[in-house]
Amino acid sequence: MAKAGRAAATWRAYREVSKPGSPGLLTRFKAVPRMIRGTLKGNYPHLGKGQLAMFAAGLAYIVSPVDAIPDFLIGIGVVDDFGVLIWLVSSMLAASGRYVEWEREDLELLRQKPRA
Repeated sequence: MAKAGRAAATWRAYREVSKPGSPGLLTRFKAVPRMIRGTLKGNYPHLGKGQLAMFAAGLAYIVSPVDAIPDFLIGIGVVDDFGVLIWLVSSMLAASGRYVEWEREDLELLRQKPRA
């Protein structure tokens, strides 16, 4: 069941990135630092600090030597890390894609404003 969930999350992330008109993978990765800065400064309202904290906790779990399932258990030890990694990457891709679209809409609104 867990494998099916990870596969579905991976497929959803791939489908979202490959939609026509959707920001590409490199654009999304480049937008992550801007998205984090915008969230922390309060300029980007669509990502809460709680969600940002979850991303940080996921990253800390992946790099931390302390695991729910120890890595020395061959075969299942890295499964929990892999599951968290899949969640983190797919969530970050989705969030950064929304951020890039928000930036594009904001830029378009600025272009449409008449200059005084």
